[in-house]
Amino acid sequence: MIPSVVIDFLKEQSGNNNREWFADNRAFYDEARSAFEEVTARLIDSIAETDKQIAGLHPKECIFRIYRDVRFSKDKTPYKNHFDAFIAKKGGRKSQHAGYYIHVMPGKSLMGGGVYAPIPQVLNSIRREIYNFPDEFKAIIHNPEFNMLFGELFDDKLKNTPKGFPKEFGDAELLRYKSYIVAHPLTDSELQSRAMNEKFRILIKILYPLNMYINRAIDFKEEIIGF
Repeated sequence: MIPSVVIDFLKEQSGNNNREWFADNRAFYDEARSAFEEVTARLIDSIAETDKQIAGLHPKECIFRIYRDVRFSKDKTPYKNHFDAFIAKKGGRKSQHAGYYIHVMPGKSLMGGGVYAPIPQVLNSIRREIYNFPDEFKAIIHNPEFNMLFGELFDDKLKNTPKGFPKEFGDAELLRYKSYIVAHPLTDSELQSRAMNEKFRILIKILYPLNMYINRAIDFKEEIIGF
């Protein structure tokens, strides 16, 4: 479960997104951040029960900064209105591998997985794996339980089949994704329920095959060329 201080802080901060309020409420932020670190630590432990490669990660490797980079944005509000973390092998939030994502934002929370906007070498290796083993990939993303909890892959695609792959490939649509991610929405009441820990475990187990498929492709590519 997510401690109420996390939700309470984010609700207050969203209506006071300025440096003056943040400075005056630094202790409030520190308490909420500490609570979210504890949540992330427990989530890492839960994931490691299924995905052994996650074991040993520290929450600080996984949690994103609350400070926004406003240099190239029209929105100059200095802080994010959410807490989030990406739990993946080889670097946590900095990893190029598929992993598990938690996003806590009042009214818009979610848990997801996969790999978001990977670098070209990684994206190509994932597409190559799908091209070589399409039926295995389709069995994962069309599994009824997977569809019930996560729906379909995030719909951000190229207009055409990517270069290097035949246009006549029967599952060319699966190669056009720019990211391979899914998400499950979570309500505020769910997050603060004692049943949330068990739901996390269920979501993790359903995400695991997708992440393993993607990471198999990435690890194979690393063995060949290294990056």
